[in-house]
Amino acid sequence: MCSRAPRYDSVVATNSRTAAGPPATGRDRVTGEAVDAEGGRADSPGRVAYVRISDEIHDGTLRPGAPLVETILAKRLGMSRTPVRDALNRLEQDGLVERYDRGLRVRRRSPEEILEIYEIRVVLEAMAARGAAERRTALDLVRLEQAQRRMGELADDDPVERVQLNRAFHRALWRAGHNTTLADMLARLSSHIYRYSSTTLQQEGRWDEANREHEALIEAIRDRDPDRAAEIAAAHLSTARDLRL
Repeated sequence: MCSRAPRYDSVVATNSRTAAGPPATGRDRVTGEAVDAEGGRADSPGRVAYVRISDEIHDGTLRPGAPLVETILAKRLGMSRTPVRDALNRLEQDGLVERYDRGLRVRRRSPEEILEIYEIRVVLEAMAARGAAERRTALDLVRLEQAQRRMGELADDDPVERVQLNRAFHRALWRAGHNTTLADMLARLSSHIYRYSSTTLQQEGRWDEANREHEALIEAIRDRDPDRAAEIAAAHLSTARDLRL
């Protein structure tokens, strides 16, 4: 792992704006569960607002460029403006919300920014796969296999469900690497990609191809072959990048 550090450092430094800032609170970035920064309960109004608004950004309910008005959000969520304001501030730190002359809106990402995100994610996803092959437990392997089985058993072509199942697989992969900092960075980066309505998984033949790539990755992790796992993960993300762009 040490021999790969310069590559990782150079990529992150070049794109520091994309991954900068403190880790987001209100959600476990690996499991997706609502928690605070210390892993505690996330049932306070501010944390609930954070999770609700974040989910609506990710599932496309709030589209890129959509204005975010505190009073409207507070009324819809059934709470006061204060927790909504706190949630929006956190989402701004995450890079999902931006300020403009009329207030706040869901941040738009340019094709160039999306490419930057993919370039970083290719490297970090390979690191996560390498770590999973080196450090995975039997339970980690079961989680990966279950996540992939759900993908393989999906009967329809609903793009939202495809994205959700794919996210679950990659979260299981990040978790299997037992590197919480790396998992947090990957979750942050991925959130800027998943929230767009278009998905490479809807392109003809890509769903089946992605499933085969996942199965090959699981096999490498099962065999504890870190080089092979990293190679497969990097190729998998590179294909997704090329298809999207």
